[in-house]
Amino acid sequence: MSSSVPEEVSYPRRQRQLQSVILKLGLPESSPVQWHLLDKALTHPSISSTENYEQLEFIGDAVVRIAASELLMELYPDASVGEFSAIRKILVSDRTLAQLADSYSLEQDLLMDRGTASDKLGRSSRLADAFEAILGALYLSTHTLELIRPWLDSHFTVLSTEIRKDPARRDYKSALQEWTQAVHKVLPEYKLITVESQKRTAEPFTAQVWVQGEPYGTGKGRSRKAAEQAAAQDALFKIKTTEEG
Repeated sequence: MSSSVPEEVSYPRRQRQLQSVILKLGLPESSPVQWHLLDKALTHPSISSTENYEQLEFIGDAVVRIAASELLMELYPDASVGEFSAIRKILVSDRTLAQLADSYSLEQDLLMDRGTASDKLGRSSRLADAFEAILGALYLSTHTLELIRPWLDSHFTVLSTEIRKDPARRDYKSALQEWTQAVHKVLPEYKLITVESQKRTAEPFTAQVWVQGEPYGTGKGRSRKAAEQAAAQDALFKIKTTEEG
């Protein structure tokens, strides 16, 4: 484990830039950061084919999932695994991570060539990749989450609370698909059962989800998509109940 003085990068200006990143994250100046790793985490492949963020992004992808999983279990100890999966899927999505990177103005610290910088369509994925790489660098600096959770938890806590209040933001279908593929090696099948008049009910659509020829869950919604999400949620609840039983 290094101190904040050893492992500095070769260029004083870059070192100061990297130290400002740590301060932006709310970490102490004395944090045991491996500066050469953080430098790589903020270097796009367009600058170097070897000294870039790609490998650290690979590590960070796993790290962010662990950090989110630990926090969700602490915040909602009675939630189902299906709900954990649905919320975590949003927390670790490229869209969320790119927004977090934006909130810290990390793009200004990312080294890339002019062609890459002008590619607006690839901006979101670049920011998400760099953000994961930063998490990878911070994790490898201590091989713990001590440099990650102190600042990341607050973001994930707010976002997970918002997701729980708005069920439409939870992707139960993806969570169920992950389970069916892992357990049965098949995809769930959705069937529209009924469509009632909107004058009679606020949720006119009723859908059912089937797995291996058997109905697993039923749900209602204002649209077919919402009904399928509700059916997937019902299926995940029943699966959890069965597993616990």
